[in-house]
Amino acid sequence: MRPSDLAREHGLSTQAVRNYERDGFLPAAERTRSGYRVYTETHAAALRAFLALVPAYGHSAAGRIMRAVHADALDDALSIVDQGHAQLLRDRETLDAVRDAVDHLTAASEGAEPMPMTGTELRSHPTPLTVGELAHRLDVTPATLRNWEDAGILTPARAPLTGYRLYRPADVRDADLAHLLRRGDYPLDHISTVVRQIRTAGGTDALSAALDDWRRRLTVRGLAMLDASAHLSRYLSTWARHRGT
Repeated sequence: MRPSDLAREHGLSTQAVRNYERDGFLPAAERTRSGYRVYTETHAAALRAFLALVPAYGHSAAGRIMRAVHADALDDALSIVDQGHAQLLRDRETLDAVRDAVDHLTAASEGAEPMPMTGTELRSHPTPLTVGELAHRLDVTPATLRNWEDAGILTPARAPLTGYRLYRPADVRDADLAHLLRRGDYPLDHISTVVRQIRTAGGTDALSAALDDWRRRLTVRGLAMLDASAHLSRYLSTWARHRGT
């Protein structure tokens, strides 16, 4: 096969296919005596696997998975896959916790007796976290948390003697929500507005609609992971045969 043959199947440019080979997403192609690349069904399967991995795990993770496969580091590749599934589960738990908060605030705004919040964050984090602990939990830097504080997203308490930031269960919930929305490319000022809606009884209808949209996005990502797993499994078999293992 020529680069154009692989490119045509997916509506790509031939240069994109060459770039994917250069970056290790495809195995190295053999060359003709005149220097032209020769691709095979193995390369076609690799390209299908990579392109299926992108919507499921993101471009960077998809590339790392393919490079790990080609480096005979299957455990590393599967670890990246596992991390993606763990993140999806965590996003679902965050949405459930935020939904609990919205229901709680809606009940309060309608004059009903507020029910205790039952979100995951209240069960998992009964005591305040330090800035380092929260940063580690979210896999962000402490500077990121301080930026969120400057934007009005987080309002941590301060330890009386040391002045250190202390993040209570509600702060952890807000940080989880901010982290989720940042991965969806929401700007900080938008996130700040959403978090303020969580903290008050107003505007929860709009927030509920936003959470419904996020639920749909998570469903799409979950289905993409299933599709990517099938493509990756097929490619692993093809790659093993190509290498004679």
